[in-house]
Amino acid sequence: MHLSLSVRIAEEFLSKEKASMSLGELTSLASRCGYESLCMRASQVGVQSTPEEVEDAAACIAENGLTVSMVTGDFDTVYNNDNGPSSLTNITPYLELAQQLGAPRIRVALKKESDIANAQLAADEAAERNIELVHQCHTLSLFETIDSIEGTLKAIGRPNFGLVYEPANLEICNQDYGLSTLERLSEWIFNVYLQNQILKPEGLVTLPTRCNGDVSFDLISIHASGGINYDKVFSGLKTIGYKGPITVHQSAQRGETPEDSAKGTADFLRGLIS
Repeated sequence: MHLSLSVRIAEEFLSKEKASMSLGELTSLASRCGYESLCMRASQVGVQSTPEEVEDAAACIAENGLTVSMVTGDFDTVYNNDNGPSSLTNITPYLELAQQLGAPRIRVALKKESDIANAQLAADEAAERNIELVHQCHTLSLFETIDSIEGTLKAIGRPNFGLVYEPANLEICNQDYGLSTLERLSEWIFNVYLQNQILKPEGLVTLPTRCNGDVSFDLISIHASGGINYDKVFSGLKTIGYKGPITVHQSAQRGETPEDSAKGTADFLRGLIS
């Protein structure tokens, strides 16, 4: 397992299009804090970027000794809105972006069963370039419940189409995120996203789900106690032999600078990995 830092560290939770620092500042921060890769999002570089901008970004990342673990190439996928699955009908620009950045995988979105056929075609095209497509465990998608996740991945049936395992979204959907789930989904887990929360009826954030209604919670730092049971998460990941990226997928919390958040989380996760 190796540490990856999402550029979300420089985004607000509910405003994901504007970056609060340059890519140069972000890559320097990630390197100082001991991360090996960045998880790229469109707030820094996406399919809307010019080839020159992507080339400059790739050079900046390499200069700081980092790689790119994954690309989320547009804002519709980030917001998980109704246009999220549109990348599946024109995956070529996303593949070109991933290749320019040296990223092995691309995050995509599926909202309904009719998206499965497009996911198969997109995965076939991605396979020609040795690139994986992945879908995060996420509310308001075909990847809310364990049954739906497994059924959808089996229906897609492509070896290069997998899952971003994400325990916080599973918890919001009242799903187990421990060993039994990890073992059930192990063949498809290509990436791991981590963010932290405490579920509470009066929580400051409320998200709708298809399977569990509206769920309220407070966001907390990954290295804070009282939220996701990360001892259980990492024990399960080790049991299934997971060796891929561990991606910090969370913006800094109130009272933290991005560097405080990134360093505290990296130090905490290194202890769990070892």
